Amino acid sequence: MSKNISKEHENYLINIKRKKRNIFITQIGILIFGLCLWEIAAHFKWIDTFLTSYPSQIWRLFLIYAKQGNLFHHVGISVFETIMGFLGGTLLGIIVAIGLWWSDFWAKVLDPYLVMLNSLPKTALAPIIIIWVGAGYSGIIVTAITISIVVTIMNMFASFMAVDEDKIRLLTTFGATKLQIFQKVVLPSSIPTLMSTLKINIGLSWVGVIVGEFLVSKAGIGYLIVYGGQVFKLDIVMMSVFLLAIISALMYKIIAILEDKFKRW
Repeated sequence: MSKNISKEHENYLINIKRKKRNIFITQIGILIFGLCLWEIAAHFKWIDTFLTSYPSQIWRLFLIYAKQGNLFHHVGISVFETIMGFLGGTLLGIIVAIGLWWSDFWAKVLDPYLVMLNSLPKTALAPIIIIWVGAGYSGIIVTAITISIVVTIMNMFASFMAVDEDKIRLLTTFGATKLQIFQKVVLPSSIPTLMSTLKINIGLSWVGVIVGEFLVSKAGIGYLIVYGGQVFKLDIVMMSVFLLAIISALMYKIIAILEDKFKRW
C-alpha cells in the first residue's frame, strides 16, 4: 500500500478486496456444487439422463467435437454473427438516438413508432426478415440487429434527454455549438447508460443469432441445438447451451472491464 494513505483507508481497501474475493469464491462454489449435485443425481439415477444428460458426458462430447474440429467451426460462426449484430445494432441505435436528440421535431414525430416497434415481438418477425434479406449470414445478422437497435435508440435517447439542462444553458450562454454541447456534456453524461445498453445488447444479439440459426443456418450453436433435438441427442443440446452461456459471460466480462475503465475516465 502507498505510504500517502491513512491506516483506516488502507484497511478499507483491504476489506473491499476481501469482499470481492469472497463473492468470486462463492460464485465459483455455487457453480461447482451445482455441477457435482447434477453428476451425483445422474450416477444414482435420480434424474433421467436421456433428458438432462450430465456434466461428465457433456465434457466427453465436448472433447470429441473439439478434436474433430467441428465445434470451433460452429462456435466461430455464431460468435462472428453475434459480434456483427451487436456492433451493427449498437452503432446504428446510437446514431439514430443522436439524430433524435439533435432534432426535437423528428423526436416527437418518431416517438409513437419507436414505442410500437419496441412492443413488437422481433423474434416472431425473424422469418419475414430472413425472407427479405436472405437465408445466409446476412439474414441472421440483420435479425440480431433488429432485436437490439430499438432498445439502444430508446435507452440512449432517454439518457441524452436526461442531461442536466442547467449545464446545457451554461454552455449555450458561452456560445457553444450543439456539437460542442454534445461532445462536452451530453455524451460523457450518458456513458453509464451506454455501458448498460452494451450489456443488454450482448444478450439481445445472441437471441437474434440463435433464433436465426434455428430457422435457416447449417452451422452455428443454434444449429447444434436444433440438430441435437431432432436426433434426440440432448447431450449435444446441453453442451451447446453451456458453450452459449460461457461465451456470453466472457463477452459480458469484456464490457464490464470497459465500463470500469470508462468510469475512471
